[in-house]
Amino acid sequence: MPEFDEATAVRWDAVVPAVAGATGVAHGHLDEGWVIGHAINGGVLMATATSAASEVLSAVGHPDVLTWGAHFLSAARPGPLEVDLEVLRVGRGASTATVRLRQPEGDGLVERVHVTGTFGTLDRAEPVHRAPAPPSMPDPDSCVPALRDSSPVATAIVMLDRLDVRVDPATIGFAVGRPSQRGVIRAWLRMADGREPDAALLPYVVDAFMPVSFDLGVPGWAPTMELTGQVLGRPAPGWLLAELTTDTVVGDLLIEDAAVWDSAGRLVARSRQLAGVRVPAN
Repeated sequence: MPEFDEATAVRWDAVVPAVAGATGVAHGHLDEGWVIGHAINGGVLMATATSAASEVLSAVGHPDVLTWGAHFLSAARPGPLEVDLEVLRVGRGASTATVRLRQPEGDGLVERVHVTGTFGTLDRAEPVHRAPAPPSMPDPDSCVPALRDSSPVATAIVMLDRLDVRVDPATIGFAVGRPSQRGVIRAWLRMADGREPDAALLPYVVDAFMPVSFDLGVPGWAPTMELTGQVLGRPAPGWLLAELTTDTVVGDLLIEDAAVWDSAGRLVARSRQLAGVRVPAN
């Protein structure tokens, strides 16, 4: 099993019927190979939640996440995971479910993330009537690999061992102390073990990169408070191209937008998140 699929797999205590009001519990394990610092990457958590709901709702012909919203409540750690799911609605064209990911802590369970998503079929995403073209950037071999030994910050991103990320040279000035201040990072991405992209991978991909605040000269990680995403197509095999942008930083809050294109140049996912930042005093 590919590393990503193993990381996001869950085991249900019992079969959950795909009917409104149905609930179910599943269990998984968060592997230390997906941490950034001491916390599990939020994209892995979102993909775990949406994949669990997709597994249930596929029974009514709604196997694909179309849109989801995630609120991050506490930092997830490597270890056991409980998945609590409730089917909110089952419709002809789409169904909605909510998923809570919780972990043992002390004498109880602590909620890590709360995800609500709407699911359907990406067959409805054809044909493409209007969508932005991918940005112009060098091919992956002409871009800069993001490696764990490239900087002290990267050393703590254990998840990089699972990925092959190539950053556009025009947007990697932050790595050598010369951020462009434009608030843009572009990069290619594929899984290091050769797993091809699919719709289930996209909730992870939109949150798999370094925060765009790096390009503003803001050091340190930017923890996500809330992220809303949309899946707009099944990606073709090969590299994914992502562009992260921001035009809003107020106080210690940042809004980051992500767009993801597949190897055929089709826009396959978008997201917007509110994150926390620590802007240095001038």
